[in-house]
Amino acid sequence: MTQYVQALTIAGHDSDGSAGMPADLHAFFIDGVYGQGLLTAAVSGNSYGITQQQIMPTSFIKEQFKVLADDFAIKAAKTGMLANDDVINAVADSYDEAKFGPLVVDPVIITKHGVMLLEQSAYELFRERIIPLATVITPNFYEAQKLTELELNDDDQVQEAAAKLHALGAKNVVIKGQHIEGQTTPVRDFVSLADGKTFWLEEEYVPTDRVNGTGDTFSAIIAAELAKGHSVEAGVRLAKKVVHEAIANGIEVGHQFGPINHWAGQEAAN
Repeated sequence: MTQYVQALTIAGHDSDGSAGMPADLHAFFIDGVYGQGLLTAAVSGNSYGITQQQIMPTSFIKEQFKVLADDFAIKAAKTGMLANDDVINAVADSYDEAKFGPLVVDPVIITKHGVMLLEQSAYELFRERIIPLATVITPNFYEAQKLTELELNDDDQVQEAAAKLHALGAKNVVIKGQHIEGQTTPVRDFVSLADGKTFWLEEEYVPTDRVNGTGDTFSAIIAAELAKGHSVEAGVRLAKKVVHEAIANGIEVGHQFGPINHWAGQEAAN
């Protein structure tokens, strides 16, 4: 009987399958890891947008931690949508006890277009309780600005933001580059590792509206690689490659803002 490495996503479910837990599970699958899902919220939406959301009760979130820890050999996990104070506290209270290994924190607080996804009151709690759990944190440009309260207008300021995220407790930091409509320069991500090594990763900007699930997939590939026992640097480099291929080779699903192409990403992962 084949044994598979197991990884966990702690996230919300997007009904259109393009982002959140569905994207995480797609990413685990293409990277050869069996994925479990711990549900924090559910959103009703399609390619035009989100119409409603339902946040899970904290008792249900904690019970999911318990039953998964009782049965499965989860080697790494990642967070997605945590939504509010109650969810943040439930996840923070449960994670260490569950012993799920290294944690990749995808903040999921502001979209790449600047739309807010986390209740305003929860930002300080997120800094205090979730960031210190992070083996890797992967904010996008706007999330990095919000979490560090810094303007990121040049490379030096991006590096300053990474240092501040380290100071808040994150062991490794990836600040994803800003996506600007009409952009002709490459998309550049800054990586700052726990051992002090820093570097930039870049890929061509792809003009497309098929970008839903990019951040989820990026962080999920890192979590899958950590579950396999690979280094943070190797995981980050692979995640950048997978996501670029998934964006560059679009698929027609939905009528407006569609998902990235995980099948194309699978070729990059293998």
